[in-house]
Amino acid sequence: MIYNKIPFDVIVCGAGHAGVEAALAASRIGASTLLLTGNIDTIAQMSCNPAIGGQAKGQIVREIDALGGEMAINTDLTGIQFRLLNQSKGPAVQSPRAQCDKKAYQFRLKHTLELQPNLQVFQAMVTGLVFEGDRVVGVKTNLDIEFSSHTVVVTTGTFLRGLMHIGQNKNEGGRLGDFTAKTLSASFLEAGIELQRLKTGTPPRLLGRSLDFSKMEEQRGDANPTLFAFHDTRDSGDMFHVEQTGESRLGWLPGTKQVSCWMTHTTPETAQIVRDNLKRSALYGGEIEGVGPRYCPSIEDKFVRFADKPRHLLYLEPEGRSTNEYYVNGLSTSLPFDVQLDLVHSVPGMEQAQLLRPAYAVEYDFAPPTQLYPTLESKKVENLFFAGQINGTSGYEEAACQGLIAGVNAVQKVRGAEPLIIKRHEGYIGVLIDDLVTKGTNEPYRMFTSRAEHRLLFNHGSAESRLIHHAKSHNLISDKRIKNIETKLAQIKHWQSWLENNRTAGKSWGEHIRRGEDGHELPAEFLSVAASIRDEVMYHVKYQGYLDREQRQIARMGDIEVIQIPKSLDFTSIKGLRRESALKLAEFKPYTLGQASRISGVNPADISILMVQIAAGKKNKS
Repeated sequence: MIYNKIPFDVIVCGAGHAGVEAALAASRIGASTLLLTGNIDTIAQMSCNPAIGGQAKGQIVREIDALGGEMAINTDLTGIQFRLLNQSKGPAVQSPRAQCDKKAYQFRLKHTLELQPNLQVFQAMVTGLVFEGDRVVGVKTNLDIEFSSHTVVVTTGTFLRGLMHIGQNKNEGGRLGDFTAKTLSASFLEAGIELQRLKTGTPPRLLGRSLDFSKMEEQRGDANPTLFAFHDTRDSGDMFHVEQTGESRLGWLPGTKQVSCWMTHTTPETAQIVRDNLKRSALYGGEIEGVGPRYCPSIEDKFVRFADKPRHLLYLEPEGRSTNEYYVNGLSTSLPFDVQLDLVHSVPGMEQAQLLRPAYAVEYDFAPPTQLYPTLESKKVENLFFAGQINGTSGYEEAACQGLIAGVNAVQKVRGAEPLIIKRHEGYIGVLIDDLVTKGTNEPYRMFTSRAEHRLLFNHGSAESRLIHHAKSHNLISDKRIKNIETKLAQIKHWQSWLENNRTAGKSWGEHIRRGEDGHELPAEFLSVAASIRDEVMYHVKYQGYLDREQRQIARMGDIEVIQIPKSLDFTSIKGLRRESALKLAEFKPYTLGQASRISGVNPADISILMVQIAAGKKNKS
């Protein structure tokens, strides 16, 4: 049966970190939205590490918050430890990270979805897409119920033909104890969408009371925690908002009652156990065809690829305030269970550890993201959008930002409005999506600061100022918050100007700051302003020369980044364009000249020819 006579504007398939942001973004800007999930009790589940943020990822979460997403505020209100990474380095690469109570995180987000106007949540597994010609018009489910929609956003994570490995043992599923989506892949293949396989993994979980923490090094949270959400531009009521129904969402005062993590390490015995059992590993025994994440290697990979290292660090991270379960960060493996027991017991402080869940590897289908436009819409099927691990990424943060962009752009497609596209010089979200759709990936993609050529502009405190024009033009945040941000930015601009134009001891305050002359105490009036404003002012004043250089470089590249390439352009018919380049351009279908310039095999001469061709086309139309 068909459930709805009037199509939804947006259907989101999957309620992981990409799916929840897509559904919230679409419904918050007024679109009728349906979120379908195989299990509503695992919405936004933290299937792997119960942590948010980290190198570059923390900046992404800040950007999600600046665009009206939920991940930042949800992390702050369910976080159990907060740390600012890279504190000894420059502010551009300092990144907030938080351990979360994984069940509180999950339950609060589920409640948020349930209370969201314009959004309906329903438990059903999507088994296929419904097509009319080359566009999608709805989805089929395992309940023999079909839902019609103008657009569909697919956020299936690791569930597309998910297969879990523990040594020679295999179980179907996207994660331990959950289902697999078998038939949806066939629907994609039917539509001409290419699929490949990737692999990821997760460590064992241990019972905390069976651990000897006296043999480990304690790692406490920061005394003055760096939060993810921009609380200074929100109303105080946003933190613990009570709905009109009288329902109050789960959460606690951010940064309070922080818990400790613990650090230990592998031993020579650990290394020997791994080497003696490599053939029994699903990864090294030939059981897995998918490519794994290079930057989050299994313990087998660590001892094979880094054989010269005497030991590897492991981190015991609590899964929540109301559980005794610990996550062993750094001990991901697909070795058999009996070997896992020996591995765990070879580590200081874990000699008597009891396993609550075994480690396992999971391989799954993904759709190479070069099949997408920068809007995250499929080039093969109109009105079909992809976000998250199905695009080849790894990590909650990478998934969440894609979900937000896909959700907004699905609505914009329905309305015939301008899409939301974050440019590479505007934030890590722009870098991530441009990398995916332009270069693709043959391994799980993880964001690093080094991937961004303009990373000096991406300090985590500047996300609102970098993205306010997008938030404003797409109605992603409230008018009141927009006004608060604009007031904050005006204060930052005022104090930057003041420090540059007022002098003391023969120099401007800015010159003293850049020379690192600590003997000149800053004016009391400036020191009394809010820390969020003061930190941004100091960053821009101190690194003024570097930031100005970045802006000049962006200005030089500005033209080709905004010149759009008509979808109807026949690259093979353009005179002077090399055939290799024409075929590459026809395959990738770049959105702008800037994107075209980053395609492997396309050179500056090709871009010049394209620019002339596009200009001539515009002239002929006029």
